[in-house]
Amino acid sequence: MFNKVRVFVITVPRKVLGPKWEEGTGGWRRLNNEALKDMYCTPNIVRVIKSRIMKWAGHVARTGESKGVYRVLVGKSEGKNHF
Repeated sequence: MFNKVRVFVITVPRKVLGPKWEEGTGGWRRLNNEALKDMYCTPNIVRVIKSRIMKWAGHVARTGESKGVYRVLVGKSEGKNHF
């Protein structure tokens, strides 16, 4: 899943910024990933997603064992509706 996110994150700036005109060769060239990252500086999206997942899991862990979300997180579902 995270590989698809990485591909999407690098594809969008490539489409928006397009190719770059080079004065020396007098032609267009496709920007490589490093050049795109330098021009369009954003945080690593995979790290952001993982940190938010961990933040959510910590919040759920503090809710207590009586909550259904906690039981789903730890894998202890009981009963017909699991809540």
